[in-house]
Amino acid sequence: MKKAILPLLLLLILSFSTLLASCNDSRNPASESEDQGPVVNNEALSSAEPFEITIRHTQVGDSKKFRLALLEEVVAKTEAEVPGLTIRLDAVDSEVNRKEKLRGEMAAGKPPEVFDVFGSPEAQLYAREGLMLDLSEILNALGLKDKFTTLASFTLDGKIYGLPIGGSIEGYFYNKDYFEQKELSIPQTLDELDRLAEEIQADGKIPFAQASKDAWIPLMTTNNLWSYYAGPEITYGFMTGESQWNDERMVKAIAKHKEWVEKGYFKKGELGLEYADMRNQMITGEAIMMMDGSWANSVFRDPAQAGPMAGKIGFFNMPPLKKGDPVVVMQDANNGYGFSSAVADDPRKLAAVKSFIKNMWTEEMQLRGLKEDGVLPAIKMDLEQMRTTSDDALMQDIFTAVSEIELSFPAYDALVQAEVNTALSIGIQQIIGGEIEPAKMLEHIQAVQNTANALE
Repeated sequence: MKKAILPLLLLLILSFSTLLASCNDSRNPASESEDQGPVVNNEALSSAEPFEITIRHTQVGDSKKFRLALLEEVVAKTEAEVPGLTIRLDAVDSEVNRKEKLRGEMAAGKPPEVFDVFGSPEAQLYAREGLMLDLSEILNALGLKDKFTTLASFTLDGKIYGLPIGGSIEGYFYNKDYFEQKELSIPQTLDELDRLAEEIQADGKIPFAQASKDAWIPLMTTNNLWSYYAGPEITYGFMTGESQWNDERMVKAIAKHKEWVEKGYFKKGELGLEYADMRNQMITGEAIMMMDGSWANSVFRDPAQAGPMAGKIGFFNMPPLKKGDPVVVMQDANNGYGFSSAVADDPRKLAAVKSFIKNMWTEEMQLRGLKEDGVLPAIKMDLEQMRTTSDDALMQDIFTAVSEIELSFPAYDALVQAEVNTALSIGIQQIIGGEIEPAKMLEHIQAVQNTANALE
């Protein structure tokens, strides 16, 4: 059990400020809930007296306009179902919400009724402090409990404290026109990817689009590299002490990232660049490949955002070290919505939350999220069904990448404590800036890990 959680929450807020330079025939859940009768207690709905709940979301900016539209549609359905209900949408940037606003609200014990949250480690930490609503009975009543691909990151001691809105994988977006013009092939090994980057650089282009002002962006590359060099299982062992950050295989992985920086495979000055800058490097043709989450496909499929590059971007998995080795990919469903435990004390707010869940997590909405916004479903769905939902070429590449995965792992920040994440973020930015060597960086992270583990 964790000790002194509320002080730790305050520590998390402070730690963020230390970051340097700072992803049909099937029955759907809705129809099942209709078969089971009312979702909420009729007495809770008997009064039309006005009341309000807040939904904190992170659908901010043009790149998230489609998923915002889906959220607004669910809100309208929910308001129509629950007499007197008004839902206030509170839009906050994802990083600000995660590392500042929500942490402060949780430390004060006053989160909004519904909020965007990462399952691990945040939701689990907040659940330990009694601040998250247990959804287990609600999901059973709605017939949803066994519908999700995974609820692991939102589960604590057998209880469910949040729901993922979608799934994702990480891999390389690439300029298909450039590959065709230069007769380049999708790399099958990491050495082939390295040679490909060298050839692209020799042609005067940036091999990998990158922006490292926010450390989680370059860490997508680092995390995938170390999962090949050290194996995806290594990250699971850091919190238990079974794995060590300064393992020689981890040193090799960080050294590979450092080597790519020193070779000039990323844009000069990446530590000062924002996430949107990275995508613009692809859209303008300045860079040819970009490591990012599959969620970024919505930008490249939208002519308003991608311009003439729309429809000309493909996707492939980071290849293994050797030909024939298993394809290892970051694949998870760690971002979604959580609900304040205070909702349980107000029958009408609880009714609103139940209605919101019923309307949001349906097969129809998941497929629309896939088709309109390119978000992989969080509920179980046949791969062929996904293929037939979207005939977009980029989405078909992503479906192919999913089908090729032999081993998968969740993102590193779902498996380590927040203070370790902070140390890792500082470390990778120091590597990029040429301020530290891989072995020394990892020794420091291991020391932070040891301290964090001692508090478990």
